[in-house]
Amino acid sequence: MKFLHTSDWHLGRAFHRVNLLGAQAVFIDHLVETVREREVDAVLVAGDVYDRAVPPLPAVELYDRALHRLADLGVPTVMISGNHDSARRLGVGAALIGRAGIHLRTDPAGCADPVVLADVHGDVALYGLPYLEPALVKDQFSAEKVSHEAVLGAAMDRIRADLATRAPGTRSIVLAHAFVTGGQASDSERDIAVGGVEAVPASVFDGVDYAALGHLHGSQTIDERVRYSGSPLAYSFSEADHRKTMWLIELGAQGEIAGAERIDTPVPRTLARLRGRLEDLLQDPALQVHEDAWVEATLTDPVRPDDPMARLAARFPHTLTLGFDPEGRQEETGASYAQRLRGRSDQEIAEDFVAHVRGGGHADEAERAVLQGAFDDVRADDSLRETHR
Repeated sequence: MKFLHTSDWHLGRAFHRVNLLGAQAVFIDHLVETVREREVDAVLVAGDVYDRAVPPLPAVELYDRALHRLADLGVPTVMISGNHDSARRLGVGAALIGRAGIHLRTDPAGCADPVVLADVHGDVALYGLPYLEPALVKDQFSAEKVSHEAVLGAAMDRIRADLATRAPGTRSIVLAHAFVTGGQASDSERDIAVGGVEAVPASVFDGVDYAALGHLHGSQTIDERVRYSGSPLAYSFSEADHRKTMWLIELGAQGEIAGAERIDTPVPRTLARLRGRLEDLLQDPALQVHEDAWVEATLTDPVRPDDPMARLAARFPHTLTLGFDPEGRQEETGASYAQRLRGRSDQEIAEDFVAHVRGGGHADEAERAVLQGAFDDVRADDSLRETHR
């Protein structure tokens, strides 16, 4: 039986203010075509369908179209809510939608109620385990403490108990949204730590044949039976080196992983993280390959150049972020703010600020004159106010 494992669609999310809805629609097209061409038996969506609890209307419309298209294929889909989703909103009409073969699992209480599929080798039980907020579900699952490991472990105990009541040889898959030990995070996942305890061991999924995970945005294999699909699109520059894919998993007759293939997803635009002096970035012929990429640039010029964003955009028109990390920058001394200012005039403090935001280089004579004039005006205004009190 073949399963297409995907997650972290984050419908409605932008990339540094760039609207990604068009790229997300292209991904949905690709997903539907993959299901059709590869004769997939079921689609697994492991959470974070939306980017936020109340998504924008265009994102909801794209989601609605995706469900209709998957239902039209007659291929079952199992979908769970993630930490970005509103479980209650995503789960509205779940029982009715389930009649069309789209199985939404957003209520923790239903985690041990599987979707059961069958082939010539017998049944496959698919358990949808939505994101569990420890403080909210600890009592419901009689967990020993408020932690991700405790509540996820308690939920998995319920799943294993249900599986034990089923016919011998029943194969099993669980969908979950969590940070599993050994996974590599990126900058675009929302932290799900509670009390400093965020990661759960892969052993929590012992007893099932495959764990289809969501939350981390990089496709990765924790072990043969525990995998993250990753997000279909990059949502931060920390994902510049990611290969965005879905997993096509083939489950064998005895529950073994008979095949695990990465299916590439469409890339709307490559990402590039450039670092160096402005003139070097503008002149280096090796950077030509990045001229059509979304660019994150970090300038290392000792003194902040004039009009750097416009000059970068002339060569790299899709530059989205610009940072400064000057060469030779002095490290902080550890002294308090008050200690660093003690004995310094307002003029000196202002000139230091100019040097700081520029990344080096002191205020020139014209700038010092402007600052001096501003302080003189403030002092004159203060004197006038004091006189008229």
